[in-house]
Amino acid sequence: MKILQRKAPGEDKEKIEKKLREIKYKIMVVSGKGGVGKSFVTANLAMAAALKGYTTGVLDADIHGPTIPKMLGVKGKKPEVSEQGLLPIEGPLKVKVISTDFLIPNDESPIIWRGPLKHAAIKQFVTDVLWGKLDMLFIDLPPGTGDESLSTAQIIKPDYAVIVTIPSEVSKQTVKKVITFSRILKVPILGVIENMSYFQCPKCGEKYYIFGSKGGETMAKEMNVPFLGGIPIEVGINEACDKGEPYVLNHKDTIVTKVFLKIIEKITSKIET
Repeated sequence: MKILQRKAPGEDKEKIEKKLREIKYKIMVVSGKGGVGKSFVTANLAMAAALKGYTTGVLDADIHGPTIPKMLGVKGKKPEVSEQGLLPIEGPLKVKVISTDFLIPNDESPIIWRGPLKHAAIKQFVTDVLWGKLDMLFIDLPPGTGDESLSTAQIIKPDYAVIVTIPSEVSKQTVKKVITFSRILKVPILGVIENMSYFQCPKCGEKYYIFGSKGGETMAKEMNVPFLGGIPIEVGINEACDKGEPYVLNHKDTIVTKVFLKIIEKITSKIET
């Protein structure tokens, strides 16, 4: 994949429009700050949608910190190139994935790109990748409102946004800016997901609100957007992520998986009405 390969503007526009017509719903997943588990949420939303029977893809637009391949168990694989373009990696349940992680030699290799290169990469993730027909394409964006988010809005023109936060006041303050950012770009907001909502003791059943209680729900009300659900902390999540095991696929009887499936039901009920 050659970043910044020059093409006529009209040719790019035609290719983008043609590719995007095959994708029914393009959903960007955003947060105002790092460390809220946005990529974990993106990966498992995609898996939950696939479990519900939707054809699904994930575009990892977190150029400098791509973790989606690891989350979906496809790290280390390399996309094949055909005459028509780049074939996305196929993960569990045939979820299609593309990421800059597939293009770097190892984990120690940083991507040192300025804005124009990142813009070109996101454009090529549309024009040169053979996504085929998809019901949903989830776009995992880096924290904040920088180059990748703006390029995604300009090139892909997402149909919807999902906002990820944790209950803390610090997260609440920064995530509000992302809600405003989505509104400025005229991307309809499906709602807020609160990750790390609480920890429920597996022995006594008591809930511990480690990062505060209902911060995401309160923020959603303040910003007049729907609250999609709170995802609790479970002991097995970190281990599953480190092993490259999609949590909702390998832990189907957990509260976390049930919450993800309910969130997908809420999302599909909103976008298909």
